[in-house]
Amino acid sequence: MSIAGAVLAFAGPAAAQQITGTPGAPNSTTTIDGHVLPPPAQKFGGEIELNAAQSKPYWPMRVVPPKGAPNILLILTDDVGFAAPSTFGGVIPTPALDRIAADGLRYTNFHTTSLCSPTRAALITGRNHHSVGFGVVSEAASGYPGYNSVIGKDNATIGRILRENGYRTSWFGKDHNTPTYQASQAGPFDQWPTGMGFEYFYGFVGGDTSQWEPNLFRNTTPIYPYVGQQGKWNLTTAMADDAIHWLNQLNDIDSTMPFFLYYAPGGTHAPHSPTPEWIQKISDLHLFDKGWNALRDQIFANQKKLGVIPQDAQLTPWPDNLLKNWDTLNDEEKELFIRQANVYAAYLAYTDHEIGRVIQAVEDAGKVDNTLIIYISGDNGASAEGSPNGTPSEVLQFNGVELPVAEQMKFYDAWGSQYAYNHMAVPWAWAFDTPYKWVKQIPSFFGGTRNGMAISWPGHIKDKGGIRWQFHHVIDVVPTLLEATGIPAPDMVDGIAQKPIEGVSMAYSFDKANADAPSPHHIQYFEMLGVQGLYNDGWMLSGVPQRAPWQLLGKAIEDPATAFKFELYDVRKDWTQYTDVAAQHPDKVKEMTDLMFGEFAKYQVLPLDASAATRLIVPRPSLIAGRKVFTYSGASVTGIPSSTAPNLLNTSYTITADIDAPQDGGDGNIVSQGGRFGGYGLYLMKGKPVFTWNLLDLKRVKWEGPDVLTPGKHTLVYDFKYDGLGFATIAFNNVSGIGRGGTGTLSVDGKVVATQTLDRTIPLILPWDEAFDIGSKTGTPVDDADYQVPFAFTGKIDKLTISLEPPVLTDDDKKKLLGAEHAAQDAN
Repeated sequence: MSIAGAVLAFAGPAAAQQITGTPGAPNSTTTIDGHVLPPPAQKFGGEIELNAAQSKPYWPMRVVPPKGAPNILLILTDDVGFAAPSTFGGVIPTPALDRIAADGLRYTNFHTTSLCSPTRAALITGRNHHSVGFGVVSEAASGYPGYNSVIGKDNATIGRILRENGYRTSWFGKDHNTPTYQASQAGPFDQWPTGMGFEYFYGFVGGDTSQWEPNLFRNTTPIYPYVGQQGKWNLTTAMADDAIHWLNQLNDIDSTMPFFLYYAPGGTHAPHSPTPEWIQKISDLHLFDKGWNALRDQIFANQKKLGVIPQDAQLTPWPDNLLKNWDTLNDEEKELFIRQANVYAAYLAYTDHEIGRVIQAVEDAGKVDNTLIIYISGDNGASAEGSPNGTPSEVLQFNGVELPVAEQMKFYDAWGSQYAYNHMAVPWAWAFDTPYKWVKQIPSFFGGTRNGMAISWPGHIKDKGGIRWQFHHVIDVVPTLLEATGIPAPDMVDGIAQKPIEGVSMAYSFDKANADAPSPHHIQYFEMLGVQGLYNDGWMLSGVPQRAPWQLLGKAIEDPATAFKFELYDVRKDWTQYTDVAAQHPDKVKEMTDLMFGEFAKYQVLPLDASAATRLIVPRPSLIAGRKVFTYSGASVTGIPSSTAPNLLNTSYTITADIDAPQDGGDGNIVSQGGRFGGYGLYLMKGKPVFTWNLLDLKRVKWEGPDVLTPGKHTLVYDFKYDGLGFATIAFNNVSGIGRGGTGTLSVDGKVVATQTLDRTIPLILPWDEAFDIGSKTGTPVDDADYQVPFAFTGKIDKLTISLEPPVLTDDDKKKLLGAEHAAQDAN
């Protein structure tokens, strides 16, 4: 069959109904038409008389997929550049990915969106990321259809489609597709995995988390299996254990039951959290001792030897204007950077090893021959969000704080452990995207979007070890799964008409006869954080970034629709976007620019927004929106995400706790938010009240009462007066109002017992994987020297009140800010 015929066949009517057993019998099964989900109720085919003895029962037939439909294991790793794994020329051993490639096919021209949430939304829906509300990560959502982080009811996920057609469905690992403002225990839960068609969920909600002490959920319930096992328990292994248990349990209950398992580990997104054993194993290999420039050359040679890039591909130049060359570094810098790379590589090798255990479980169950395994190596290019020198805590970087190497060396031994939230230096990320330019966040160059992928289906893919060169995109995965299973994309789900699937099937490429066939994916727009691009039948229009991805607080770009310079590449001949031919083809640039904005209009890409970290603080709908006073009953309330907790950053506030102290004065957490890498806490320690601000693990400031509390009722008050204009200055593209200092006082029963002044405060964000807790502590302590979790309060909290008093801009403030904004625009 031709490729066009295959696509038409995929889009055509569903296969004829397949029934096993006698209709109405308890063991009977049926396929469904699939165009309307849930399927209409089956007609009762029995007989009903006055008495059961004279009547004939008739059971609804169990819904099953079409005969021969495969089990599906869909694997997606995180922040893995094209050149990191051994499968695509890298030096980091990834035997599980190697295995899938050897048993099936290696795809060298597969693309993601360049960022986490967007790629994942496109992956599970088969539609472009803006089409399903994920033009950007959920933490940066804004109030436009393409950016609101809501997968609409007209975009049923592959989990929902397969579940309705008889599959058992599960999701393990990272869920970055639940709106932050719906991530609390109050729900709603329709945008959680269990509400999007995945019957079982075991993982974390958000962009990343510590693998040592994660914000972990089973379905929608927070769980804390690491308590008492800190430093021993790791989610990377625990998640594989849980997935294997789910598979084995399903197989024991009914070995014929088809499954869809979506496996999305946190690796290798920061924090890089491998076990010490893996760090030692990789360090002993000395993979990175020669530095990042030599590493690029080594990988490039490996890639040509493996045949995963064309023999005439050129290695793009090193960005000397942005990043240092290895031979200019001093010994201390080299020591730190090698440690960073070893820990990262250990994390990737560890993650791949645990993925290998899940694949082996499928084989051990006797199911591998009819299991379609898709292993996508990364949801975007390698991450450069760790600054040019790396960082011991990613939370520092997202608050605009970059530590010099000498300061980072204090964290050298902790790198990779629960005592670091570490990320590697940018040059390593650039090297792990060899031979391409740029990194994660950049959608217009392949360093940000081209990810290796391997697919195996032993009973069907015969060209073992084959390589496929056709252009494809993450939106093509869902139509591939639908064609492989023989299940149509539904027209209607829950009475709501569905948007068309926007990708095309890759199933044609499974046939060796089509190894060199042209791709049916002709046009694909790219956009992320204002940067734009378009692929069209072998041509690539590429907007040149004006802000490096690690410059998260960079200068605002006022008009991203017109601000970018565009380069043009003929990627039929120029695999790596080495030679810009825009000057030779101005008409082509104009044609593709017009095409690109047509695609933008079609897929909800507008309005363009080129801001970065400041988008994290845009007001969003939530249970706290507009509130200034928060009153809690005193019952233990834990695990509340930051998005539904009072925000104490860049504002004045008062915390009032009415408590009943026990005989010894009491111990334990009264209220806290954040943890080891930033946050605050009001607690009793050996009977004395303490308020601690942890300023991003760089400094801790304490207000302490001098006396042990007497048994009985007490009122503790922490009051902070902020000395700045607050978040309101962001509206003027001005960050001068955030991160300013202030004065805090701690009072006991109306008497001030401690006063401290902070020169600076945390400007943008607290650790996103930590929670707001009352009565005990989840996650990590705000000060390990004071206590360990769960640090339950031994007294009684009668009432807790938090009152906010955000700064209000005066007319004079607005005039000055507006003037500064205009001056900055004129300077540009």
